[in-house]
Order: sequence, then structure tokens, then C-alpha cells
Amino acid sequence: MVEGSVTWSLSDADHMTAAEIYGEMLVRLGEEREEVVALTADLARSTKIGKFEEKFPERFFNVGIAEQNLFGIGAGLALAGYIPFISTFAVFASLRAGEQVRTDICYQNLNCKIIATHSGVSFGQAGSTHHCTEDISVMRSFANMTVIVPADGIETAKAVRACIDWPGPVYIRIGRGFEPWVHKDDKYDYKIGKGIEMVSGTDITVIACGPSVYAAVDAAKTLKDDDGLSVRVIDLHTIKPIDKEIIVKAVTETRRIVTFEDHNIIGGMGTAVADVIAESGKGCAFKKVGIPDEFSIVGYPEDLYNHFKIDSEGVIETVREVMGKEYEEDEDWEDEM
Repeated sequence: MVEGSVTWSLSDADHMTAAEIYGEMLVRLGEEREEVVALTADLARSTKIGKFEEKFPERFFNVGIAEQNLFGIGAGLALAGYIPFISTFAVFASLRAGEQVRTDICYQNLNCKIIATHSGVSFGQAGSTHHCTEDISVMRSFANMTVIVPADGIETAKAVRACIDWPGPVYIRIGRGFEPWVHKDDKYDYKIGKGIEMVSGTDITVIACGPSVYAAVDAAKTLKDDDGLSVRVIDLHTIKPIDKEIIVKAVTETRRIVTFEDHNIIGGMGTAVADVIAESGKGCAFKKVGIPDEFSIVGYPEDLYNHFKIDSEGVIETVREVMGKEYEEDEDWEDEM
């Protein structure tokens, strides 16, 4: 059971999506905190907060298909002392209602928690209009906004629980379907803003978020067995505030960094990592992998992950490529600081 004793077990979790686990956790938080309210724009079923509606109908608000109003009403409830959990698809939260999130919520630094489902290309068959490969870039550019991308359902539950006492607006980005589980259980320390070293390694570091974490961990095993490589894997679940310490430590100790994410490579997690490395003044071989500067194609999520090389095969191929890059091994960083 994840901390907080939600009503499902880890064996149940194998058959639940991250969104379903979010829905269960939200009910639990509603039982603990009467100021918790839930809002959606006619997507209660798809975003899995229908259970909250069944349990607390007086604290549930469906505004209809009107996302701009959804976030405006959420801002008003936050000003009245409530803790709104606002659920919709990622593409609607970050793009259709981008102005309301920025001006109504972030500008006033309101205590709104945005749970964005169907992110990246996880809604593959719905088409490019319903993919969301820009939201990390958009949300992390808003002042006061915290941005979290959990690796799986267990981490989603931990993030949702942690965000309720985290001040200000929080954007939690989850997928749609049955993304594989990378955390064996919930017996690990989770803190917003602190990355997690999933696999230790000394030859190269793979930094990932969302479903790419599973791909990275799986690839690290293959690269160890087939290539004899020691691949460090970091689950960088919080993009903002970013864990600078774990990134600089990886640069110092492995000198090769590759990032993987289900997001456009412009402005996403990889860019945030690159900013940290540039600020550190330390050089390394570096590559970021995600959706290139183009609109995503249509297909099953697993096929799209393979197409964009953010699945295990893609991680293996890229790590082998970057291992062939050279860096100045004897460079004296200290005289440049």
C-alpha cells in the first residue's frame, strides 16, 4: 500500500493506470482534508476523478467543456481557501487554458493542483491534436509553477500526496494507459525537487522522466549484460524546481549525459538539464532524446515510443552512440569557475 493507505494494493496496481491511482488517492485526500475540492471539464471519467464525485458530490464541480472557465473557477476556489485539484487532458491544461493557468493561477501564486492526463503521445490513437508534447516547456516557464512528471502509478500517488502541502500551483503530468511500473514498491523516499538514482553506474548517466524511466532502467540491464557498460539511471520526476545537485554529480562522475522524455526536445526536461550543466561550467558529452521539432505522428503509444527512440531499444542505441563521443578527460574545471 502506498503511504496514506489508499484502497488498493500493489497487486491491484498492476492493473490500474496512473490516472486511476490518482483518482483513488484524491478520494483519500478528500477524506483527510475537507478543503480539497475537485474540478473537471466534462472529463471525470477519462481523468478518473469520478470516484471523488461519488464520495463528495458537494465538493465536485463539472464546468462542462469550458477549460478556460475550469481554471478560472479553480482560482476562485483557491482564493476562498480551498485546495482545488483540477483535472483535464494535458493539451487542454497547457495550451487551451494556458492564459488562465498563467494569469489567474500562477500570477497570484494560488494553491491549485493541476493533474494533467493523456500527456505526451500516450493518447496515440487520438491523433496529434490530442497529443501534448509541449506542456513541460510551457508550464516550467510560468513563474511560481512546480512541474512534476511521475515515472509510474506508485510515483503518481506519492506526488499527489506530496503536492497537497507544497505551496503554490503544481502541475502533475501523467499518461493515459497502462504504462509499465518501474518502482518495485513504495518503500522509497520521495521528495518534490529531489531526483532518484534508480541504477548506479560510472560510464554514462541516463536522466529520464515519465515512462522513459522504465525504458532507461530496462536498457541499463541489457547494456550491462551485452556491452559491459555501467549505466547510471536517474528518475528526474521533478522538472521544476530541478535537482541541480544530482545532475552536476552525474556530470562529474560519469562525464556523459543522455536525457529521455515523452516531450518535444525543445524546452522540456532535457533542456532543463542542459541549463544546469551549462551553469555548472563543467563539460561533458551530452544528448537529449524526445519528440523532435515536428508534430507527432498517430499510432499506438508503444509504437510511437519506438519511433521516437524513447523506448528501451532507443535508449540502448543512443547510449552506444554517446559512448563513442570524446570529452576532455583531463580538463581542469576548477580554473574555469
